[in-house]
Amino acid sequence: MSEVKRSYDASRRREQAAARRHAVVEAALDLFEHNGFRSTSIAAIARHAGVSAESIYKVFGTKATLAKAVFDFVIAGDHEDATIADRPSAAAVAVEPDVRRKIEIYVQGLARRQQRSAKVQILIRDGRLIDDALDVVWCQLLHERLTGMTMLGRHLLDTGQLRVGIELDEVRDVLWTYVAVELYELLVLDRGWSLERYADWIAHAITTALT
Repeated sequence: MSEVKRSYDASRRREQAAARRHAVVEAALDLFEHNGFRSTSIAAIARHAGVSAESIYKVFGTKATLAKAVFDFVIAGDHEDATIADRPSAAAVAVEPDVRRKIEIYVQGLARRQQRSAKVQILIRDGRLIDDALDVVWCQLLHERLTGMTMLGRHLLDTGQLRVGIELDEVRDVLWTYVAVELYELLVLDRGWSLERYADWIAHAITTALT
């Protein structure tokens, strides 16, 4: 009985810790988007989340690390541990036989991720110019994007349906360019394009460049 109780207690504590972490990430997202990174203090996030500032430092260490956690949350759209590559949208790309349709499916998911995450990406990108702590986070985001586009580029190449003679480095770099948040910022946030128009244009541009 005591072993069952200890197991239950441990499971309950983990659930509570996860709930507090999620509350902190969502509070940080809200305050970052409304007040900016630099103007948002850990103390303010703690009040918003209903936790202590000390607990935030214990879990995240720094405000910049918390900003990365916020990005991971918005890019995924939930608090699940599954990476983008392990989600159903990636599986749909993997099983589709036609490379043009693969690109369309991928870009449809990209558009939704940009819609959720663009403001946070821009906050980190621009914030690093006045707060050095965010420079490391922005570099992480760029590295993750490059890794993801290398994987996607290799997958597209393996279909044998891309332009004759094109190599992985070019495929990767084309993808890297067109999935950048800057294009979403210019076309959707600045010029007012709809999400559907943005996704159609990006898919067409990538397809034209690679096939």
